[in-house]
Amino acid sequence: MTGFIKREPVLTAALILAVVSCFFNPPGPELLSFIDFRTLTLLFCLMAVMKGFQKTGLFSVGARALLGRTKSLRQTSGALILLCFFTSMLITNDVALITFVPFAIEVLTAAGKRAAIPLTVAMQTVAANLGSILTPLGNPQNLYLYSLSGMSVTAMVKLMLPFWTMSLVLVTLSLLIFKKDAVSQNKGAALPSMNKISLTVYTVLFAICMLCVLRLIRYIVLLAAVLAVLLAYDRRVLLKVDYSLLLTFVGFFIFIGNMSAVPAVNGFLRSIIGGREVLVSVLSSQVISNVPAALLLSGFTSRLDLLMIGVNIGGLGTLIASMASLISYKYIAGCDGNIKGRYFGLFTGLNLVFLAALSALAIIIA
Repeated sequence: MTGFIKREPVLTAALILAVVSCFFNPPGPELLSFIDFRTLTLLFCLMAVMKGFQKTGLFSVGARALLGRTKSLRQTSGALILLCFFTSMLITNDVALITFVPFAIEVLTAAGKRAAIPLTVAMQTVAANLGSILTPLGNPQNLYLYSLSGMSVTAMVKLMLPFWTMSLVLVTLSLLIFKKDAVSQNKGAALPSMNKISLTVYTVLFAICMLCVLRLIRYIVLLAAVLAVLLAYDRRVLLKVDYSLLLTFVGFFIFIGNMSAVPAVNGFLRSIIGGREVLVSVLSSQVISNVPAALLLSGFTSRLDLLMIGVNIGGLGTLIASMASLISYKYIAGCDGNIKGRYFGLFTGLNLVFLAALSALAIIIA
């Protein structure tokens, strides 16, 4: 039990809150209505499809082709960082970091530039968390709030575009930190091959996911299509889905539903959050991470647009502000002690700078 709690602290907290909340509002027929099955379905299907895309080799091939054109450390690290920024909009911040952080460590080590690993990976993490804020597909909190609010894709992009644009400018300017030292790449190495059949299959499934995101098909149709194809073609992908994240969502859905049904609790929480959505969500994210913050706070405010801004900005800051940041740290933890020590300081400093800049923008326009 202790081992499970250490491995899954957020899931454990969500399940405990769900159980405790049932004492305030005993379970009844309405319990299932608390659960947002559309969001859960979209999350499940997108995670499965992205795991499938990883298996095809598409991301590695694209990255290696791009890096084959770089000549300096600034260009190489810049390409690795911007890959995270732009791809996270479609493949999620988690998948971007899982794909490109170990790739960056491999590339920089082979080039004899291990000293650049801490700064490069720290910036990759910031870039993935910020690039993902523009689209519903970018991260779990966006997908949830987008589905819950009923806003259009256009409205969401318009809402987050100023923050995404400022993030791009800041990320690009940060590349000036890197030196122009020459980097030797193995230009003659053949690109890894891709499984073209799998690539076609997952491209079609991704297109179906997009139809559901755009509300052109029902989520039950998406679920049936993804399950049917994967069970017939590549059922092992289903084992790689992050089911603990899905269960975390279920736990928080039940907690929010139960607490919302208790008038005294509902009124108290609304009075705290109302008018302070951005501030409360940024601060909450520093302690419990931005996905749980989005889930918890969404039940007690009607300003889901401000909440979306807050939890996306709130992904900056502490190491746990965005759970995706822990992915990078896991890879860094496998490096030598000097790299680990430098990484934490660089990560924290960069996050605080970006958090301050985007918070100032939120104060001005939100």
